[in-house]
Amino acid sequence: MKKLAYAIIALIAVTAVISCDDTETYAEQKEKERSAINAFIRDSAITVITQTQFEEQGCTTNLDKNEYVNLSSSGVYMQIVREGCGSKIADGETENVLCRFTEKNILTDSIQLSNQVLAYSSIVEKMSVANSSGTFTGSFTEGLMYTYYGSSVPTGWLVPLTYINIGRPTTADEEIAKVKLIVPHSAGHRYASSGVYPCYYIITYQRGI
Repeated sequence: MKKLAYAIIALIAVTAVISCDDTETYAEQKEKERSAINAFIRDSAITVITQTQFEEQGCTTNLDKNEYVNLSSSGVYMQIVREGCGSKIADGETENVLCRFTEKNILTDSIQLSNQVLAYSSIVEKMSVANSSGTFTGSFTEGLMYTYYGSSVPTGWLVPLTYINIGRPTTADEEIAKVKLIVPHSAGHRYASSGVYPCYYIITYQRGI
């Protein structure tokens, strides 16, 4: 477990060094990020749909076609694997949300952080999320993201909350929400933002107690 933690810390340090490389302009870094995202979409056989098409489909993505919607306002690409049980976080409501996730650095094609591996399987990501007139804000209060990246919840993690339900299963056939995301640096955590690199996430969302 300690070895994995040290590896993650080392990777973050390397990323921070790379971000400070003055031989590459910010524009060049963004172009490299865009090329990496496009290559990931191509290599993963992803079908990108517009937000208009997404809404016409009832805010769903066709899993058989491996569809991801390009949410232009945030730059995030999202696939809703499961809409989830329960209900959406209502306007004016603040809720604890529990998450399990895997984070992959698309630029380096490597897993950076995950609580879905044996070493960290007992750790559940916990964040406090508020909905104010359809705008979601959140803070991590426990977990790996909190430990390694701080309390600020990346915008990319909050984007799905407009479209998914946050609940707790009460019957055997109910399931919690699950999404897949391609998150550009502008909607990512502080290291992704400073290092100008995109991340791929698989995340489940469950209402806390």
